[in-house]
Amino acid sequence: MDVRVDIDIPCEPSAIYPFVCDLVEYPQWMGLVHSAVLDPTTTGPTAWIVELRGKIGPFARSKRLRMQQVVTDSPHHVRFERNEDDGQQHGQWVLEVKIADLSTELVPNSSLKMTLHYGGRLFSSVVERALQDEIEMSKKRLLDLVMSA
Repeated sequence: MDVRVDIDIPCEPSAIYPFVCDLVEYPQWMGLVHSAVLDPTTTGPTAWIVELRGKIGPFARSKRLRMQQVVTDSPHHVRFERNEDDGQQHGQWVLEVKIADLSTELVPNSSLKMTLHYGGRLFSSVVERALQDEIEMSKKRLLDLVMSA
């Protein structure tokens, strides 16, 4: 499953980047991310323990992932990949964020493109629809958060 999010935000990329480069910031605006904390056992690239939580009607499901930052190009690009340290085989998760500067001399503007790839079998069409709805709400929360910073 691949989900893509596009949003234009009337500011410089450097104003958006702090909210997307650190997974600890995601619970503020991405409703699916219930919690994210730095992995204290990491020696090397930054990694987080992330709990995703989704709810459809009376049903809820949680998923714990260890995500590692594999690309950092401030303030234009960041990429996270699932990298569990338990020696087991896991479904692939990749979150990539690209921010393009579309500013003119008079008007700051950026285009954020976020792609989430999930290579497992967790999702059905009902869950995908709920995910799309949550993404639309998250876009508004991110825009409000960036503009109030």
